[in-house]
Amino acid sequence: MTLKGMEILEKSDVVVYDYLVNPRLLSYARRDAEIIYVGKRAGVKEKSQGEINRLLIDRAGKGKTVARLKGGDPFIFGRGGEEAATLSKKGIPFEVIPGVTSASAVPAYAGIPLTHRNVTSSFAVVTGHEDPAKEESNIPWDVLSRIGTVVFLMGVRNIEKNMRMLMDNGKPPATPAAVITWGTYPFQAVATGTVGSIARILKKRKDISSPAIVVTGEVVNLRDVINWYERKPLFGKRVLVTRAREQAEPFLRMLEEEGAEVIEFPVIQIVPPGSYEELDRAIWSVRDYDWLVFTSVNGVAKFFERLIESGKDVRELYGLKIAAIGEATAGEIEKKGVRVELLPVEYRAEGLIEMFGKENMNGKRVLIPRAKEARDILPVKLREMGAVVDVVTAYETRKPGKGVSTKIKKMLDKNMIDAVTFTSSSTVTNFLSIFPEWKPLRGKPALACIGPITEKTLRDAGFRARITPGEYTVEKLAREIAAYFGKSKKKKK
Repeated sequence: MTLKGMEILEKSDVVVYDYLVNPRLLSYARRDAEIIYVGKRAGVKEKSQGEINRLLIDRAGKGKTVARLKGGDPFIFGRGGEEAATLSKKGIPFEVIPGVTSASAVPAYAGIPLTHRNVTSSFAVVTGHEDPAKEESNIPWDVLSRIGTVVFLMGVRNIEKNMRMLMDNGKPPATPAAVITWGTYPFQAVATGTVGSIARILKKRKDISSPAIVVTGEVVNLRDVINWYERKPLFGKRVLVTRAREQAEPFLRMLEEEGAEVIEFPVIQIVPPGSYEELDRAIWSVRDYDWLVFTSVNGVAKFFERLIESGKDVRELYGLKIAAIGEATAGEIEKKGVRVELLPVEYRAEGLIEMFGKENMNGKRVLIPRAKEARDILPVKLREMGAVVDVVTAYETRKPGKGVSTKIKKMLDKNMIDAVTFTSSSTVTNFLSIFPEWKPLRGKPALACIGPITEKTLRDAGFRARITPGEYTVEKLAREIAAYFGKSKKKKK
């Protein structure tokens, strides 16, 4: 995906997308955009090309900005040329935004460069299945057999025929060959062999199927040296993230960078409180406080939203001392242009309590905007120190609707998830209330907690956390998960 592609998705009224498009890309679309799936799979009858053309014409004809989202590059075996020609004939203006073709991206993720100056200086990209309506092939097999690297797109079904055609036209049977399925995804699989043997090898590999590409040439041998992606610690691992969607994105990216397939299952929804009256009243008299204490990123976001909506801005906080429970919360505060006065070494309420113990809190007024339901240890201890504490509800957390829980339950029951992550006690409580009968099977999944409070909630429910970082941040949690599975990978080797 290119930056230009993302810009178009962000402003389009309609997004028409294919089977091979990574669903994560749809997150760049506007929330109110019409999302239409028109995917095509080998051997599965879905929308015809004519229907897709008519759909594009219809939506554009209504004055809509339409993004036609395709996998890879739309002009490389993607029928982009056909669709563009149809729009042109109808007088509908369009632009083409090239993508990254799977012909180069997929081999790169399998550790196979298409060219290498010591191996080959040429490559060709060919369809793996020509139109069966053709009377004879128009692929120049005699030329193809002399080219260093040949890439067949969607070539699994016809691999036996295509390899035979190469050999019949002079390609040595011992030429290295590879088949890569679901390339660039965390569950990609690769089979290697030779032009003469790869078809037989594929019959024994249950994990290789469409969508896949075939690569032939000496460059395939370089995979032994530069197979970088499959060596990532979380490659091939499914990690379930239960964090609220509003906060999950950075965590998801960290896990994906380590090679994980991330399953989003937010068990918490951040919703407005029943009434903002309490928070608004505190904001109107915010100058009466000595301390403003934030215990979560969400608390920061909601407080500043209401501050602006009340017609005020950060100047109202002049003279107040600001405390944050952790690094992420402090970062959000500082983005608002406000300096954090107090940040504990240990990112939890107990850490803040210890820091406040060094301050003279007698008679000090403290405002804590937070979730409706949260641990009371901080306000209780501050009052014991002589402070006057006002706790106001800035937001509420709720369990999501049933939605995808059935799909997640099936994956858990089939032992298809390697790790489940918990970033707060409420994620533990909500997850276990959604799946009350669930128990880990044969040590899977590994349960990972952001810190000791979350771990205690899990332990009190009868479960054991295998992963808890020493520093209570999502960055450290992601690293600990990677280290945990990285060790098990090394043991297998």
